[in-house]
Amino acid sequence: PGAAMDLFGDLRRMNKRQLYYQVLNFAMIVSSALMIWKGLIVVTGSESPIVVVLSGSMEPAFHRGDLLFLTNFHDDPIRAGEIVVFKVEGRDIPIVHRVIKVHEKGNGNIKFLTKGDNNEVDDRGLYKEGQNWLEKKDVVGRARGFLPYVGMVTIIMNDYPKFKYALLAVMGAYVLLKRES
Repeated sequence: PGAAMDLFGDLRRMNKRQLYYQVLNFAMIVSSALMIWKGLIVVTGSESPIVVVLSGSMEPAFHRGDLLFLTNFHDDPIRAGEIVVFKVEGRDIPIVHRVIKVHEKGNGNIKFLTKGDNNEVDDRGLYKEGQNWLEKKDVVGRARGFLPYVGMVTIIMNDYPKFKYALLAVMGAYVLLKRES
């Protein structure tokens, strides 16, 4: 309760010009982050240029919480051994797994099968019913690099929503109340 009263006291003591300046500053930070994200989408060719590994299915290559950097250039052929992030119809969350088999047809169509390194069986059980192979249209991106465990913050915020809102409130309050010197 005391911290909340201090926050409101600080807001009341600010003049309108300072408050508008801080709100504008906050809006610029948010819009800059969105512009950087959209720029990454254009540069990488992937609708999601950065993803977090959510399970242990790719251990030891990637662990839960690793942050993956993706590209998705359609001219690049998909090869066995490559790690792809794909989205399956009926599932909201993309899956990070390795390509284990590739079938190329003479007309240029490619179909492929994936499997998690730490899984016993291939991914046919994860695909939509009746689907045995993935196609290029299913690929969100291909892993090009990673930062270990950096994505644990995202996992914690998803697992504990109250923590996420508290963190956002603290960050918002900091930006609004920070005074320029």
